[in-house]
Amino acid sequence: MEDSVDRHLARWRGKAPFDERVEAIVTRLQFLVKHLGHTKEAALSEVGMQDFEFETLHRLVARGGSATPSELAADLLLSPAGMTGRLDTLERSQLVRRVRSTEDRRRVDVELTPKGHDLWTDAMTIRAEVEAAMISTLSPEDQIALNELLKRLLLNAENPH
Repeated sequence: MEDSVDRHLARWRGKAPFDERVEAIVTRLQFLVKHLGHTKEAALSEVGMQDFEFETLHRLVARGGSATPSELAADLLLSPAGMTGRLDTLERSQLVRRVRSTEDRRRVDVELTPKGHDLWTDAMTIRAEVEAAMISTLSPEDQIALNELLKRLLLNAENPH
């Protein structure tokens, strides 16, 4: 069965200097990442969230439900001003709350609200279902093999020789 990458390769055969096997693998990876991005956006839309909201709540959950604005900004690669604007929006939606420290009044923590946690859980559930459906076309053995191959590729990319 022919996929979009087979058609891509046919269009470029003889016109561009690339190894077809490498091009096929890289392009399929890129298309799968794009497909996952679209399905994750659809999952967020289904629960009424935007990506920036999800990513911020996701980081808060990973930190146990509480973090300082500077910790979140570092996790999300945002400027302090960008983080403040994002937290203002999330606070207005009652997904997070800012809590002043009782020990140091200069310190403010951001806490996930029950509403924020529930919304994050709903989005994660839908995303997990979509991801599992995509991967379910592979047998458990193939899933293990693919995971190991992708890990080797990632290790090579993260630790070039």
